[in-house]
Amino acid sequence: MDFFTAMEVSASGLAVERTRMNVAASNLANASTTRAAGGGPYRRRDVVVQSQPVAGAGAGVSGVAVTQIKPDAAPPRLEHDPGHPDADARGYVSYPNINPVEEMVDMITASRAYEAGVTALTTSVSMAERALGIGR
Repeated sequence: MDFFTAMEVSASGLAVERTRMNVAASNLANASTTRAAGGGPYRRRDVVVQSQPVAGAGAGVSGVAVTQIKPDAAPPRLEHDPGHPDADARGYVSYPNINPVEEMVDMITASRAYEAGVTALTTSVSMAERALGIGR
């Protein structure tokens, strides 16, 4: 594996982790949204990631890519609040089924993985610079 392939693999991981952080932040921001564009409460979103072979890198070298961002299938959380404008006839309001602790854990793990990817990318660049310095 050459330096550029290592950088490409690291970059693919960075893009995935950035997407994971954005989706978790969106989920947190909409934890109380009772009216979404499609009707009903906001639906928590999940990032689906799949490995992809790196073009021209040979067999066994894979990066990662986001294949889709799908809505969570969990039903909404019901809370009794008859005074809320979105309450149904029984006085229940449908809220997104979002656990803020789970979203924060997702953000922290994505952040740590991003940091690890930056370290790997920095190491690859440093190794390439040292290799170029040998010929001087």
